[in-house]
Amino acid sequence: MPPLTLQRKLFLAFAALAAALLLLFAGSSWFGLQRGMGQYVAEIELSRLDWLARGLVEDYARQGSWQFLRDDPEAWREAQMSAFRSFRGAMRPGRGPFRGEGPPPGPPPGEGRLPHGVPPGERPGGLFNRLALFDAAGTTRIAGPGIALDSAVKMTLQHEGRTVGVLALAPLSGMQTDADRAFVEQQSNFVLTAGAVGLSLALLLSWLLARRWLRPLEQLREGAQAIAQGRFDTQLPVQGHDELASLTGSFNDMARQLSAAESSRQRWLSDVAHELRTPLAAMRAEIEALQDGVRTFDDATAQRLHRQVMRLGSLVNDLRLTLDTDYSSPPASRTAVQPVQLLAEALEDMRERFAQAGLRVDAAEVASMAAADGPRVRGDASRLQQVFVNLLENSLRYTGEGGVLQVRVSVDGAGAKREFLFCFDDSAPGPDAQDLPRLFERFYRGEASRSRASGGSGLGLAICKSIVEAHGGSITAQHSALGGLQVCLRLPVEDAA
Repeated sequence: MPPLTLQRKLFLAFAALAAALLLLFAGSSWFGLQRGMGQYVAEIELSRLDWLARGLVEDYARQGSWQFLRDDPEAWREAQMSAFRSFRGAMRPGRGPFRGEGPPPGPPPGEGRLPHGVPPGERPGGLFNRLALFDAAGTTRIAGPGIALDSAVKMTLQHEGRTVGVLALAPLSGMQTDADRAFVEQQSNFVLTAGAVGLSLALLLSWLLARRWLRPLEQLREGAQAIAQGRFDTQLPVQGHDELASLTGSFNDMARQLSAAESSRQRWLSDVAHELRTPLAAMRAEIEALQDGVRTFDDATAQRLHRQVMRLGSLVNDLRLTLDTDYSSPPASRTAVQPVQLLAEALEDMRERFAQAGLRVDAAEVASMAAADGPRVRGDASRLQQVFVNLLENSLRYTGEGGVLQVRVSVDGAGAKREFLFCFDDSAPGPDAQDLPRLFERFYRGEASRSRASGGSGLGLAICKSIVEAHGGSITAQHSALGGLQVCLRLPVEDAA
């Protein structure tokens, strides 16, 4: 037995609902036809008794009241016979409203031929066995059999502009003639046929709608399987503007992000392998030269090996910092620190190196703000100082001799939105425009000015980005007005944290 998929479940639900509604409709139609047939026939029968109504009104006018019907039980039959004879006489050829129009019409349909001039319907279940006369208020029966007035069809009798009585006819309790039964059977067959056709159309429409509506879900299932198999370039067609279309669009966005993350991961692994291979290759060459007797182990060899080991250790440490997850949620042990003083200390530690490189440092704002007890941020002092050292080191490595580094600091915003703004502007050379968006990627270097010979591991700015964002701040890079690179970072003030 095949599993009940969502499409099959939806189809069965639609089919069951459609079948229930059609069966309810067919049943109610058949029941209403059975109940309403007698009422409908009674209305037609009573509308054809206008000749009896006129005869009764004439009898009322002659007698002055209906008392003659109350006093004599046979008077009701006699009144019917009298009205019937008047009706038959008026319908003879050449007289009455049918003059020159052929033979008079027969009795009302369904009554058959009347024996010995008996009024129409005077037989068991006939019309006159269901006909009664009530007073003008329609509450007291004057003549005729006892019938339920609530379900009867009524005709008022008017004399000189006022109501003098009510003629009531009870509907048939069942189908009395073959014509009645044939009519009901014909209508029932029509209702059943229409119901069967409607059910077939409903089932077909349910199947098409279930397939149409759930097709995006099937595509999402296939797309999820493709993603699970590693095909991150999978994209699904978006159809319409409903919730499923929005879900499909979100799936496509997720697939693109996974594809970008996978590409970044592969590129990062390749870069890590390439960075580690350089010092390892140098160390291997030195060791093989010692083993082959090409070189002797002396102080110079030891210094070269030590330099490669330190470079390898620095690279591993930088990798650890960029992958450090301790900052995904700032620890509660962080304290309030003054970042301007940390920056001032970093500048003081590197002042001699800048002087040796022939670079001028302009940090007057830092010195003046560090002397005052300014606002603070909540964070790790050693990590924040590492950010400042990395940014200063970056300018020291990539700024041309005779250049300048300008360091500015300010507090922007007001109230709960106050934040520190630190900007590092250096002079030429600067990175190319296409390099700016990628400066904070691991191992990325602008080839024009940032090579492995003069640069570091390519992880400095990535480390800065990781630490700054962990402290709730942001860091950006753009071209400097001095001709080099401008790096700006923002840190929230403690009372805004």
